[in-house]
Amino acid sequence: MRLEGKVALITGAGSGIGRACAELFAREGACVAIAEIDSETGEAVYQSVLSEGGKAIFVKTDVSRPDSVEDAVKRTVDTFGGLDILYNNVGGSTLQDGSVATTSFEEFRRKIDIDLFGTWLGCHYAVPEMIKRGGGSIINASSINALRGTSGRAAYTAAKGAVTALTRSMAVDFAPHQIRVNAVAPGSTLTERIIKRRQGGNSRPQIAQRHILGLIDPIDIAYAVLYFASSESTKTTGQVLAVDSGFTVT
Repeated sequence: MRLEGKVALITGAGSGIGRACAELFAREGACVAIAEIDSETGEAVYQSVLSEGGKAIFVKTDVSRPDSVEDAVKRTVDTFGGLDILYNNVGGSTLQDGSVATTSFEEFRRKIDIDLFGTWLGCHYAVPEMIKRGGGSIINASSINALRGTSGRAAYTAAKGAVTALTRSMAVDFAPHQIRVNAVAPGSTLTERIIKRRQGGNSRPQIAQRHILGLIDPIDIAYAVLYFASSESTKTTGQVLAVDSGFTVT
C-alpha cells in the first residue's frame, strides 16, 4: 500500500506500460484515473481495477487537445477530491518515422502534438491541483532514444528529448511547491504494439541483442514509475531513470 490515500492520473492507461501502471497503482492503494483515447481498452482496464477491489474512473482523453486534458484533470479532482500523481505515459515511436530528410511533416507534427504537447498539457492542468494539495509527483515518459544518438527516429527523438529537458526545468520551477518531476526512459518494452511489430518482422534484432538482461516487460517500467510516485522518492527530482536492460551501457 505504498500509494494509500493518493490520487493518480495516468494517460494512455488502456494498454502496455500505462495499463501495468494503472493496475499496479490501484493494488498499491491509489485511486486511479484511467485517461485513454480508446474507449474499449480504457473501459477494460477500469473493469480490471474494479475486479481487484481498486478504485478507478475511466476518462476518454485525447492528450493533444487542451479541452480533453483539462476535462480529465477536472473529473479526477471532482471524483476523488484532488490529484497527487500524474504519469504522462502517452507516446511511442512509429514505423513512419525516419531521418529529418525523410520524415513527413505530418509524422513530425503528430509526435510533437502527442508526446511533447500532450505531456505539457498534462502538467499545465495538473500542477495547480497539486499545489492545492501541498505537493505531488509528476512522472514523464522519456525514452532511451533521448539519451543517445538514434538512427531513423528523428521525430520521436526530438519529442522525447524535449520531454526530458522539460522534466528538468519543471523540477526547478515547482520544487518550492514540493512537486517532484522525474522521468522514466524505457528501453524496448514488450507492449502489445511492439509484440505485433516483432511478429510482423519489423523489429531490429540488433536492438534486442543489446538488451543484455532481455527485453523489458511493462511491469518492469511500472515499478520504476511507482518509485517516483511513492514517498520513497521524496528527495528525488529532475532525474531521468533509464530502465533499459543495459542497452545504454553496451
